[in-house]
Amino acid sequence: MRVGTVREIKNNEYRVGLTPESVRELIAHGHEVWVETGAGLGIGASDADYETAGGTIQPNAAMVYRGCEMIVKVKEPQADERAMLRQGQILYTYLHLAPDPEQTADLVRAGVTAIAYETVTGPGGSLPLLKPMSQVAGRMSIQAGATALEKAHGGRGVLLGGVPGVMPGKVMVIGGGVVGFNAAQMAVGLGADVTILDRDPEVLERLGIHFESRAKTRFSNRANIHQMLCEADLVIGAVLVPGAAAPKLVTRDMLGCMKPGAVLVDVAIDQGGCFETSHPTTHDAPTFVVEGIVHYCVANMPGAVARTSTYALNNVTLPHALRIADIGWKAALRANPHLAAGLNVHAGQVTYEAVARELGYAYVPVAEVIG
Repeated sequence: MRVGTVREIKNNEYRVGLTPESVRELIAHGHEVWVETGAGLGIGASDADYETAGGTIQPNAAMVYRGCEMIVKVKEPQADERAMLRQGQILYTYLHLAPDPEQTADLVRAGVTAIAYETVTGPGGSLPLLKPMSQVAGRMSIQAGATALEKAHGGRGVLLGGVPGVMPGKVMVIGGGVVGFNAAQMAVGLGADVTILDRDPEVLERLGIHFESRAKTRFSNRANIHQMLCEADLVIGAVLVPGAAAPKLVTRDMLGCMKPGAVLVDVAIDQGGCFETSHPTTHDAPTFVVEGIVHYCVANMPGAVARTSTYALNNVTLPHALRIADIGWKAALRANPHLAAGLNVHAGQVTYEAVARELGYAYVPVAEVIG
């Protein structure tokens, strides 16, 4: 199979779908790999590095899209990229379709087979292709929130760890999954006063055992969220409903009780955000203010640490890419129901139930597609 990867064009996105090492693996399996010139510069990988690995450098993305059977990316294709997709092509990348009707319509119209990293499952309902980026985003959320809390950036002027004789900042983490756990780890490490909210008693128990007295846990309901919001300096929104739009757990009305200059970091913004007042931002202009509250809603946070993120991502995406290239997408999905859960769109049909429900498409089960 001829596999291609291109330079990401989303604002301040420096990751790349395939590292030179991943290209070498695909070549070793007998495949051909086309790489757009400059695709790896954001992670310090030159065209020469890709050529040494066996890849073929192409002068532009159009050549890659036109000539390759499978496109491996990081972020969802932008409008200009979607215009280059073609019938029967395999697209393997993050998609986040539920809050993005325009992208969904374009993928349906193009007739591609679109496999979304974020809905590929693992044992026990885990999301192994989302996990490394959730780990990165969770850890970065505290860095970003701490910066936004600085007075020069519009925040309250609070140091999360405090100093002797001065109370530390209060951090509220909504959601105890991978993002929330990693955010809490970083906040605890800085010496902040941390509380994690979740609806799953088993998650709360696990977090309580891990953090002991270093972080508190509370059951997530409207009353507890409202009470904690009124006290918090920094709030991390870390709620995920796989493949679906994130629930709006913090409404505009709730902001009224918050301290002026407090910060909301919405890590769920890729799925529409879990704060009612959120809208996607970029690394160029990461924050905005609503009702005196600073919002940080960058939709590709891990792109800022592109080298770490790309290698972490390739570690989990490459095995599936190899399998798809080796035996074809249909056989690969038949052989692995976890990979089959990643199929979101195929030949003009929406094959992921949450996306179909959210955007009003007829839902076609993956089993019908792969036979």
